[in-house]
Amino acid sequence: MGDAQFPGRPGAGGSAVFGRPLLSLALAGMMDDVHAHAGGVYLLAPGGSVLEMAVMAGLPRAFAAPWERVGIGSPVPVAQASRERRLVWVGGEEDMARRYPRVAVVLPYPFALAAMPVATESTLYGAVFVTWPGSHPPELSDREREQLTSACDRLALRLERAAAEHRTLRPEADLLAALPGAPVADTLGTVEAARMVARLPFGLCSLDLHGRVGFVNAAASELLGVPAGGLLGGHLWGSVPWLNDPVYEDRYRAALFSQHVTSFVALCPPGDWLSFRLYPSTTGLSVRITRARAVAELDRAGRRPGGPSSLVTISQVLSLAGALTEAAGVQDVVQLVADEIMPAVGCQTLVMLGSRGGRMRVVGHRGYADARLVEQFDGLPLTGQTPGTQVLTTGVPAFFESREQLERLYPAVREVPGPMAAWAFLPLIASGRPVGTCVLGYAERHTFPADERAVLTSLGGLIAQAMERALLYDAKHRVAHGLQAALLPSSLPSLPGIEAAARYLPATQGMDIGGDFYDLVTSHGRASAVIGDVQGHNVTAAALMGQIRTAVRAYTTVGQAPEEVMRSTNRLLIDLGTELFASCLYLRLDPGSGRVVLARAGHPQPLLRAPDGRVRVLDLAGGPLLGIDASATYPTTEIELPPGSVLALYTDGLIESPGIDIDETLTALAHLLAETGDRPLDELADGLVEFGAGVTARADDIALLLLRARAEG
Repeated sequence: MGDAQFPGRPGAGGSAVFGRPLLSLALAGMMDDVHAHAGGVYLLAPGGSVLEMAVMAGLPRAFAAPWERVGIGSPVPVAQASRERRLVWVGGEEDMARRYPRVAVVLPYPFALAAMPVATESTLYGAVFVTWPGSHPPELSDREREQLTSACDRLALRLERAAAEHRTLRPEADLLAALPGAPVADTLGTVEAARMVARLPFGLCSLDLHGRVGFVNAAASELLGVPAGGLLGGHLWGSVPWLNDPVYEDRYRAALFSQHVTSFVALCPPGDWLSFRLYPSTTGLSVRITRARAVAELDRAGRRPGGPSSLVTISQVLSLAGALTEAAGVQDVVQLVADEIMPAVGCQTLVMLGSRGGRMRVVGHRGYADARLVEQFDGLPLTGQTPGTQVLTTGVPAFFESREQLERLYPAVREVPGPMAAWAFLPLIASGRPVGTCVLGYAERHTFPADERAVLTSLGGLIAQAMERALLYDAKHRVAHGLQAALLPSSLPSLPGIEAAARYLPATQGMDIGGDFYDLVTSHGRASAVIGDVQGHNVTAAALMGQIRTAVRAYTTVGQAPEEVMRSTNRLLIDLGTELFASCLYLRLDPGSGRVVLARAGHPQPLLRAPDGRVRVLDLAGGPLLGIDASATYPTTEIELPPGSVLALYTDGLIESPGIDIDETLTALAHLLAETGDRPLDELADGLVEFGAGVTARADDIALLLLRARAEG
């Protein structure tokens, strides 16, 4: 199935313009049919790898800001619906958290969602999603499924016709008004309703879907302490200073998403507690404001609100937390902090510090044009009287509003690089121990009020947990590579008349360690080569691989024939009782005669490139995998290796990948060997391994051993 190159944006080279608001009307009709309260349409951007939001309905577009552009491979419902060309149903908050945790941490509200591809049989044009309040049943009804699927099919056909006629879509406005058919009060009724509300003894105001105040009665104005003229047209949390708290904005978002009544309590200085109750609908919110009965009551977030800055919103914190859970190594953490934290807090530079051997170490930085400025951090003793070391050793954050303040407290400081004018030093404490320091730099003087210090300190805690995991991952990674390097030969012996080259590439999943192995041994004037693959990708598999390689070397050295080497290794593997199997290919080569004797145990057939460039897959006799049958025999096959020919031995990771036909891959590998087999052997090995690495994300290791008979003269 192809991807559309449909022009989803205006101005495409003189093409006709699609006059009617096609996407908006289709989305409104779809939502009306299934009684959804919000939705959106994505169009596939040129190139076929990104979905771009074209129109949204029912909720402010800002709510979907993290997903304005979505990669086809992203772990979000609309991307999955597009990739798999099927309807994706998310039945509620728990279902979302389990299947799409990155979405759930940004939108932790009870709602149901359906995502559908907009596609014909041959072409993908985009995707649609619609949402329902949390009261929707956990399953999508057959009627709803049929309505949504049919509507998307109709939209795809219209887009197909528009593309065929070279018509470009106009930009379409989002739909935040009532859907077609919704009742609208007449003017007389609206005026009388306003008079009635004005007489009520408690505060009432209305918010539109963007959170702007459209109506406020006198009681609400009095309770909030702001004239009605100062409230109308603005955001409630923007017009009332002590409501300037991301917690309260989050309550408004929660009410709109869930369509459930939501409450919170806030402190109106100097000491009045007010209760806010939000009644949502598909067109906005009605807010009832009364004095709270218990002055010591806490808000729904579990703390006393005091009007902290909205510098970093709850959504940003949740988004960062979700992203950090996916960071593997230390550099992943540095990259995420640079991408997520720096724009949110408004700083210009970042340095991440760790410690090793009693000294500070720079693990990453951003924002410095001259890397030498950051080098001043590296190697500072932890006993030094500097803000970075003090924060790391004491666990207490430090904030400096100006360079003068910093130099006054630390007159001998030399570790703060560059032209920055203010700094925040955040301790990274995880599991009760320090793992590093995060240093944020500001180009201008910067005050750090109490609320901002609290936010930054909390962010430091999130970063610390991710850094602890990343340090552990990197340590395991180094151990895995060290073990793998120790178990594989560091170099190949030089053989008369034979060139040899080998490569090993770990899988892209897991610990980067596995059971693939190779070796080249000289004994009794002959050369022996072995390549094999032990089942598994862990330390156990790697350790067993080392035992097998050592055993093959020993059996070769004592002069066993190829079939005997295989039988002896098979019995050894069974005697070890590991319940792991191994494939293996063993050969003995006489460089003088060019004769090769091969024995095979369930291993992929090797490739032989003749001097004239033709390549064939060797059809070798063989026995079962090693470790299955103690009585198994391994018959041998004899071939010639004339001067100029190349014998390629490899493990199945080079040619096997989920969803890809192995015969097609093997044919492509043989074609590549035929075309490039005359290149220097190391260059040829690199090219073949690069071919295997590019097939897809590798779930298996790759081992490759090439033998070339030198041409005479």
